[in-house]
Amino acid sequence: MSKTIVLATDHAGFERKEHVKNFLQNQGYNIKDFGAFEYDSLDDYPDFIIPAAKHIAEHNLIGIIFGGSGQGEAMAANRIKGIRAAVFYNGPSEIVELSRIHNNANILSIGARFLSNQEAESIIELWLSTDFEEGRHKKRINKLDS
Repeated sequence: MSKTIVLATDHAGFERKEHVKNFLQNQGYNIKDFGAFEYDSLDDYPDFIIPAAKHIAEHNLIGIIFGGSGQGEAMAANRIKGIRAAVFYNGPSEIVELSRIHNNANILSIGARFLSNQEAESIIELWLSTDFEEGRHKKRINKLDS
């Protein structure tokens, strides 16, 4: 997996993104940040998420995006061919593992209002350390991406 991670958010996930950015940089990851770069309660997530998702798809990278629930952000990202964004807002951690094992998710969309910084760190570490199983799942991913 690449040592570069793309990040993006709107105002609802701004503080969580900034925390995660520092956390990942301290672990040796290179960060490509698509914003938001300051808190603006009137900004719109597609303005940050769509350029980030396009960059991830074009450069075969992975990304972590943030929003209040993470739902709209994942919907925006998944409109880009080659993107497989999975949503996490503090449910069972198995969801994050399965998003990688079975679906080869290349974006983790985090609902920032539903978990703490420490919970975000833990789930991101799990997501980054889980590999795609391939096998029978590979043909399904190929169908999504074709």
